[in-house]
Amino acid sequence: MSQTTDLILPTGLWLGRVWRAGLGPSLVTLRDARVIDITTRAVPTMRDALEHPDIAGFIADIHGEDIGALSEIVAASIEPDQSQTHLLAPSDLQAVKACGVTFARSMVERVIEERAAGNPARAAEIRARVADVIGNSLRDLIPGSAKAAEVKALLQAENLWSQYLEVGIGPDAEVFTKAQPMSAVGYGATVGLHPISQWNNPEPEVVMAVNSKGQIVGATLGNDVNLRDVEGRSALLLGKAKDNNAAASIGPFIRIFDDAFSLDSVRTLELTLTVTGEDGFQLTGASSMRQISRDPADLVAQTRGRHHQYPDGFMLYCGTMFSPVQDRDGPGKGFTHHIGDVVTISTPELGSLRNTVRLSTEAPEWTFGTSALMRNLAERDLL
Repeated sequence: MSQTTDLILPTGLWLGRVWRAGLGPSLVTLRDARVIDITTRAVPTMRDALEHPDIAGFIADIHGEDIGALSEIVAASIEPDQSQTHLLAPSDLQAVKACGVTFARSMVERVIEERAAGNPARAAEIRARVADVIGNSLRDLIPGSAKAAEVKALLQAENLWSQYLEVGIGPDAEVFTKAQPMSAVGYGATVGLHPISQWNNPEPEVVMAVNSKGQIVGATLGNDVNLRDVEGRSALLLGKAKDNNAAASIGPFIRIFDDAFSLDSVRTLELTLTVTGEDGFQLTGASSMRQISRDPADLVAQTRGRHHQYPDGFMLYCGTMFSPVQDRDGPGKGFTHHIGDVVTISTPELGSLRNTVRLSTEAPEWTFGTSALMRNLAERDLL
């Protein structure tokens, strides 16, 4: 194991991206706690790396350029600017997709949000009633199964059916666009809350790296920043609740599948989350992939197929079982972010993803998109 500032990574095959000061985005790997630039004309982007027929061989065979100690680059990644070499989200041209309501616990909380119409003051009362009726009845259900259909009929009879339960235990998963290609932020960066939100939370998730053929080639961590009041008012506000400046965090690196880490490893990951506020508040939570209701492979299959192709691949958030109910600002008010909160999502197999919460209107503007990347690579004779 190699330990760095706030980041511990096991031995494995790692791919990431950094912003190199004075140069621009670069594809990197890790060797002996050193960051190695492996950007080439043949493989100039993460998209190209994940399309490689032998990713492990590519990482092993390329010499690359040592650009510094991981610990130094990690330290420089805390709310950085372009004058510093720092970590970026380990995705570039890929679409950033997400699946919601994939855990029983989050299903219950989405129902509560809907019933509370985005009002956290009503949530505790509704939580007590809804949880009594549907709490554990969902945990062992297979979505789309005959048993799930029976539960659906029961809940409809109790007038407790919800659109969230439909995607939670029905045949079709919820799949939505979380962010645009090139817009996700990485380790250390600011994550943004839309200023209209007064009830929001982090969502610790596993993010699958999927190539254009639909092959899952690796995994990383993600924070699917969630505006509970906005989505709770209407599911039609999902886009406004989910896709905002700096609202998608991914990182620190993609761990590529090999003999030591596979999709079966992902299915057993245990994620932890901590939120540390400038006011001294601390929140801890967890999300266990063992309790997911839909297998990650099924989520990928529902995202990509004959019905929808992704020629540059995609990153797929798999959902979370974490829904904070701990009161922060007063009894019955539940949890919501304060500006300056530091959110850290961790699991031993993938390291940790740390971000600082700001308003999306105060986070650095997203100005470096796909066209800027293409121009930058062309200027560096990488296209």
